[in-house]
Amino acid sequence: MVLAASAASGQSYPNKPIRIVTGVTGGSLDLTARLIAPKLADGMGQQVIVDNRGGIISMELVAKAPADGYTMLLAGGSLWISQFLRDNVAWDVVRDYSPITLLVTMPNIIVVHPSLPVRSVKELIALAKAKAGELNYSTGQAGASAHLAGELFKAMAGVNIVRVAYKGLGPAMLALITGEAQVSFPNTASAAPYMKSGRIRGLAVTTAQPSALAPGLPTAAASGLPGYESKAILGIFAPAKTPAPIIDQLNQEIVRALNNAEVKRRLFDSGAEVIAGSPAELTAAMKSEMATTGKLIKDVGIRAE
Repeated sequence: MVLAASAASGQSYPNKPIRIVTGVTGGSLDLTARLIAPKLADGMGQQVIVDNRGGIISMELVAKAPADGYTMLLAGGSLWISQFLRDNVAWDVVRDYSPITLLVTMPNIIVVHPSLPVRSVKELIALAKAKAGELNYSTGQAGASAHLAGELFKAMAGVNIVRVAYKGLGPAMLALITGEAQVSFPNTASAAPYMKSGRIRGLAVTTAQPSALAPGLPTAAASGLPGYESKAILGIFAPAKTPAPIIDQLNQEIVRALNNAEVKRRLFDSGAEVIAGSPAELTAAMKSEMATTGKLIKDVGIRAE
């Protein structure tokens, strides 16, 4: 996708189109890239191209790209946790990329089938302990946020809820709606329509603070599981050794794009809250998740499917 830009600024950078490499068409990565690209084009005075390559391909491509500010990677947690899920990962998030900014955060929601006699996380934990191994939770891809949220819940609550894997979050949600599964940990966008219709019951949001994306729901930490937090984040990166002035310029323009009212609204409607911070904040968020999620993956023995 090529987006019209304003007149060239006359600066030495940028003097040609800029490319945002990301995952396949559709989904949160693609949507976020396509929402910020036109605003970034306006600010940079150049065309901005969204290049959909798929997860692993996009990460490898940007890791090897010239460090000149013309190629960026928009990615989620798979960029920094793949090393825990797979052997021989071709990139290293610290060695191969220069963080630019956090983009958005996407909380999960702990939801249950309405037939389950629980209305809080505390009650869910009590029931799961009373019926050890009898409840199951539906999830899609191994290592995705819904799966990791479920495994973290099990580990922190000390309960045995059996994971049932489906081909994607859609089938996993269908399993919950039909009662084939009793519990799930989907993102807010997937859960919200079914919560509103009463087909599933929301118990808590998985972020540390209450979320406007899940109005009225307490946090899991406040509802029976102190210290619990799980969320997905998206960030944008340049190849390692990209000059600091270019990183600063990209950061400023991307943050400006994210704070555009229409961009914020459309991201919110898709189930994402804009963060828009500094490169250091993205680095800190990644390192925190690598420490906690990496340990969880190793302890539980999760491997990519």
